[in-house]
Amino acid sequence: MDHEKYDDSYIRGILHEVKSVAIVGASPKDNRPSHFVVKYLKERGYKVFPINPGQGDSEIAGVKAYAKLSDVPEPIDMIDVFRSSDAVPAVLDEALKLSPRPKVFWMQLSVRNEEAAKRAEEAGMKVVMDRCPKIEYGRLSGEINWAGVNTRKLSSKRPKRLEGGVQRLSIGQNFPPKS
Repeated sequence: MDHEKYDDSYIRGILHEVKSVAIVGASPKDNRPSHFVVKYLKERGYKVFPINPGQGDSEIAGVKAYAKLSDVPEPIDMIDVFRSSDAVPAVLDEALKLSPRPKVFWMQLSVRNEEAAKRAEEAGMKVVMDRCPKIEYGRLSGEINWAGVNTRKLSSKRPKRLEGGVQRLSIGQNFPPKS
């Protein structure tokens, strides 16, 4: 697969299919991007598992953290890697040992590792590199449009909101994911 560019349907399909996300490299600091992603995905209905070796039995963004992927007591649909590109092979090695195996291996903005991507795909996982699920979710749902980001599209219509202030998405019929 060409990892330079992704069809919206590929990303939308992943975000629709996935119900649980392990965020490897999640930070307890509330000003860090990984912290924002934990909070954002949790607020959108995903089951989120922050992974950080130094935060083993604490909480990140109000969610129980785990020291490693194998400590998570339930299946993980997607792994989102907030580590350097050099650290990706070790994260993938741990992911490949999980049973059941995650469906998606996602590498954050500026994180790319072609060798790991190839191995993950050979193991049957979908792969995304150099993208952020928070940004993609917002972009595909229309959430970013009214939030002030210039998308070169004008609209006076706001997306419909669910209870609790979360907006209804155009990504799929069953969003946000149900536990």
